[in-house]
Amino acid sequence: MLHNLKQIRGHKLAASDGSIGHVQDFYFDDKTWAIRYLVADTGNWLAGRQVLLSPHAFGHLDHDGKVLAINLTRKQIENSPSIDSHRPVSRQYEENYYNYYGWPYYWDGGGIWGPRDFPTFTPSLRPYDFRSYAYSRWDDIHLRSTNAVTGYEIQATDGMIGSVSGFLVDQKRWVIRELAVETGHWYSGKEILITPAQISRISYEESKVFVNLTRADLERTEEKHLATAEV
Repeated sequence: MLHNLKQIRGHKLAASDGSIGHVQDFYFDDKTWAIRYLVADTGNWLAGRQVLLSPHAFGHLDHDGKVLAINLTRKQIENSPSIDSHRPVSRQYEENYYNYYGWPYYWDGGGIWGPRDFPTFTPSLRPYDFRSYAYSRWDDIHLRSTNAVTGYEIQATDGMIGSVSGFLVDQKRWVIRELAVETGHWYSGKEILITPAQISRISYEESKVFVNLTRADLERTEEKHLATAEV
């Protein structure tokens, strides 16, 4: 089943022992297109720090009640490694984060999620060993915000064809399968879907997504009505 992340944004987050806020954003890996973290808006509870939740902790997603269950306690989240809301996510921070929860490193093991191709809640027996770290200009080079990329122009090989309007992910692997594109006047305002395989690069400086397709290629793409799609 595919979920459009824009329809999950704003959902309440329910830890095993109470509410922890709501969904604010998602960070994706622009190499594998996996959703690495959900960014939680915790209100006044943990104000001043960025709270990240890995898909390893995701439970049942209730679209009707607009709630995403998180298989962690409030205390676990409160005691997790802290990162300033104005700081990037460094690999050293991620090591501390994954060590704390006992999850396998996603960058080590050959699969999208480390030893596997899907996230699992089962923790390892690795003891938590906090490591001090400093920030550098090389931090956060692999993680991108879906909120920030939404609205990026889609550049075909022969012209601009629309803008990013959503991200469709599969529920089991939490990997982006398709980007929703609003085509505007060029294609009668239709929404079409493109896959990461059709993307040649993303320019964050230009706020553009470049695809290896022509306008004619996209005109032959069957329109998919996202409003009625199962998400």
